[in-house]
Amino acid sequence: MKFETDYIEKLAKIIADTGLTEISLEDGEQAITLRKDVVVAPVSPVVSTPSAVPAAAPASAPAQVQEAAPAKKGTPITSPMVGTFYKSPSPDADPFVTVGQSISKGDVVCIVEAMKMMNEIESEVSGKVVEICVEDGQPVEFGQVLMYIEE
Repeated sequence: MKFETDYIEKLAKIIADTGLTEISLEDGEQAITLRKDVVVAPVSPVVSTPSAVPAAAPASAPAQVQEAAPAKKGTPITSPMVGTFYKSPSPDADPFVTVGQSISKGDVVCIVEAMKMMNEIESEVSGKVVEICVEDGQPVEFGQVLMYIEE
């Protein structure tokens, strides 16, 4: 098969008319690849007009935000990876830390299992554990707060 100009133009039309971004064909020693560059347009901000809201609603909204804002709980210890949180080294062992316990910088506070690897998470600060934010065996995300340490 010889890649004729008409054939190449038909392939280009297929790319232009569909969601395809690339077509590659080989025939013996001949090969052709047609690519469409995909340019991502910058996202423009969406401007919306506010709907009719009673005049009293805006005045009360800031008060609700302040009530919902949590008080500073201390220094957060976050998960360095996606995985599963474990509070102890084995199911029948005591937890690494408990609320109210004093810890030192470098102490192991929990394990995050990722890809069958048990990763010990160490405290970056010394202080008292004031809150443990996840349950044993719970999946955690990268950057999710695991616990708070009050220095």
